[in-house]
Amino acid sequence: MPLPQPELPEPAHPEVDSMLSRKFGKEIANYFSGSPLNRVSFLRPDHAFLSSAFKHPSANFLLFNKLEPLLASPTALHYAKYSDVQSIIGDDPFVTSEEDQIAEYNSTTYTPLLIFLGLDESKQGFKYKEHYKGQPYFALDVTPKLSVTEAAEKLIKDVEGKGLAFSKGRVHMSLRAQEAAIYAEARHLLDWNARNPFCGQCGHPTMSVNGGFKRTCPPKDASLKLERPSCATRTGISNLSFPRTDPTVIMAVVSANGRRILLGRQKRWPPYWYSTLAGFLEPAESVEEAVRREVWEESGIHLGRVVIHSTQPWPYPANLMIGAIGQAIPSGEEVNLGHDAELEDAKWFEAAEVREALRVGTSGLGEDAGPEYKEGGLRLPPKTAIAHQLISAVVNGFVSGTPMI
Repeated sequence: MPLPQPELPEPAHPEVDSMLSRKFGKEIANYFSGSPLNRVSFLRPDHAFLSSAFKHPSANFLLFNKLEPLLASPTALHYAKYSDVQSIIGDDPFVTSEEDQIAEYNSTTYTPLLIFLGLDESKQGFKYKEHYKGQPYFALDVTPKLSVTEAAEKLIKDVEGKGLAFSKGRVHMSLRAQEAAIYAEARHLLDWNARNPFCGQCGHPTMSVNGGFKRTCPPKDASLKLERPSCATRTGISNLSFPRTDPTVIMAVVSANGRRILLGRQKRWPPYWYSTLAGFLEPAESVEEAVRREVWEESGIHLGRVVIHSTQPWPYPANLMIGAIGQAIPSGEEVNLGHDAELEDAKWFEAAEVREALRVGTSGLGEDAGPEYKEGGLRLPPKTAIAHQLISAVVNGFVSGTPMI
C-alpha cells in the first residue's frame, strides 16, 4: 500500500497582499523547500555559538548511516540528543576555534561529519547574544568507520532495538514537508563533504569547516610534521571550497495554440508513465536557452517564449530543479526523437487526458496509481515532484489565464 502523498510547504507570507502576487498569482513552494530553520550562516565560523548550540539540551541531531536518515516512522524523522551521540562525536567538537583547528590539523585523525543546519525559531530553547533563538538542529554521519566503528555500530544497534530504522532507498519523499526540507539540507551537505575529501589543486586531504558548509586545505598537517607544499587554493581571495549545486532545467511544453502538453517517457519508467522533459544547464547558457536546447534535443520541438515557474531543491545528490514553461512555435511542433536517444517516446496530450491523470493516475515511480486509475490510462509524477506542479499549472491556466480545454 503506497504512503499518502505529503502536503506541499506553504510559501513565505501567503496571506500578505502584494503587486507581485496579484499579477503572477500565489508563489509555489515545492517539496524539499520550505525549511522551518533559520540557517544563520554568518554564525557558522563562531565556535562559541556552535559549541553552545551543540551542547544545549534542546539540540536535535538527525543521524545518517551511509546517507540514509534515521526514521521514527515512514513519514517522520527521528532526532537524537547529545547524550545519544556523545560516544561518536566527543564532548565538544567546537571547543577550540576554527583557526586553531586548522592550525592543528592532522589528516590521520578521523572526525565524523557534523553539519549545523540552523535554528527552529518557532520552538523555545537555545538563545545566543539575545538575538538568535530556537532549537538547534545538526546532522551527523554515524556510518561505522575507522576510529568510531565500534561506537557507531553500538548506536545503530541501540536505535534499531527501539524499533527505529534507517531509511532504505536513495530517494525519500514521504516525509512531512518541513522535515523533508531539513532532510534535504542535511543530505546535500553530508554527500558533498563525503565526495570532496581531497584538494582539487594539490591533492592533499581537506578539512570540513564552517559548520560543515566549507572545506579548506590546511597549510600544515601534524601527521607529516612539516608544512604542506604550496597550494593555489590557499592564496588569493579565498582558500575554501563551497558546496556544489548543479542547476537543472525541467519544463512543461505547451502547444502553439495552448491546448496540448508535450510529455515524454524513458524506457525504465512504468508503462503509461510520462513526465515533463528535463536536462542540465550548461556553462555560459541562460535558463531560457537551456530549456529550448533540451526540448529540441530530446523531442525535436522548437520553443519560443520561456517563463520560469518555480524551483525545487533536489538532494540526489545536489541539484536545483529550475521549473519552466515554454510554448512551441507554430512551425516547430513535429516530434522528432532522432537527435538524443534519451527518450523512448514523446507526444502531445490533450488537456482532458492530462487532467484525468492528475486526478487518478499520479504516483512515484515504484508505486501503484490511485484506486480509480484504469490500466492503459496516462500516469504522471506525484505532487511532491516539480514536474507535477508544472503540468498542473499549465492545465489550470498558467499560460492562457483560463483552464485548458
